[in-house]
Amino acid sequence: MDEFSRNAQQLCELYGITSKDTEYIQRLKPIAMKALPQMVESWYKWLRSTPEFYEYFSDPSTLERVQKMQFGFWEQFFDAQIDGGYIESRRKVGEVHARIGLSQEIYLAGVDHFLSLFVEMLLKVKDWSAEDINEARRGLNKMVHMDMTIIVQSYESIVNQKITAQSKTLMAMSTPVTQIWEGLLLLPVVGLIDSRRAQDIMDNTLSQISTHHAQSFILDISGVAVVDTAVANHLIKITKATKLMGCECIISGLSPAVAQTIVELGIDVGTIKTTANLRSAIEIAFDKLNMKIIKQ
Repeated sequence: MDEFSRNAQQLCELYGITSKDTEYIQRLKPIAMKALPQMVESWYKWLRSTPEFYEYFSDPSTLERVQKMQFGFWEQFFDAQIDGGYIESRRKVGEVHARIGLSQEIYLAGVDHFLSLFVEMLLKVKDWSAEDINEARRGLNKMVHMDMTIIVQSYESIVNQKITAQSKTLMAMSTPVTQIWEGLLLLPVVGLIDSRRAQDIMDNTLSQISTHHAQSFILDISGVAVVDTAVANHLIKITKATKLMGCECIISGLSPAVAQTIVELGIDVGTIKTTANLRSAIEIAFDKLNMKIIKQ
């Protein structure tokens, strides 16, 4: 279970945040909000020493908007009403960071700097006993670390979604099944074939066979760098699946080295049709389609 699947109560239990902690945070609110403008100014003085400031906050209107959001963030923090709305607001911060590309490194450094400013403020609080200051400091640390983890996980979720989407796009580009003639499909494969890519090839191929009512399918592997037992088994599964859909699969581009490797591995290719080059595969496919290539 992670922070995305836990509700507010479960998160408080996970980080050991008690009602006593939130009471101390609430008691600290008037003092913190009074000191906040000066702390924000000090924080941006630190941030100006980093390249990220000039990349993300150099525009005055952007800076003003972000500062208003910061004041709202900390006001909600010191209200210490940890509920579903509170957790969601922290997740949105992580989403914004991910979408603008703000690095985790500068965010974590910024949190650490802000926390040190709050601790300095806390140590200057008058009329509080040493015990009260220590209790407030513990509560402050617990809530800051909970917020930080929620924001980081939200950030990572968005980044992972982007990576997944990019991966799907690359996979689609790497499995371009093309109809080169009515009833004839071609897929040139380049690079390595792993289980995931093999499954994508199969899914895309079967979909295209169904769409185009193809009778022949050429899988050209002349661009595949390595053919081992796993790759050969993937190719066999693809040919069997296409056969079940009434489409004959021809594997072209088998180099002497690949052919020798398959033999040495003892892989039974059965009735799978193979050719040394793409031209021979096209001729076999055309023959099945009752067509001929005539040289003029």
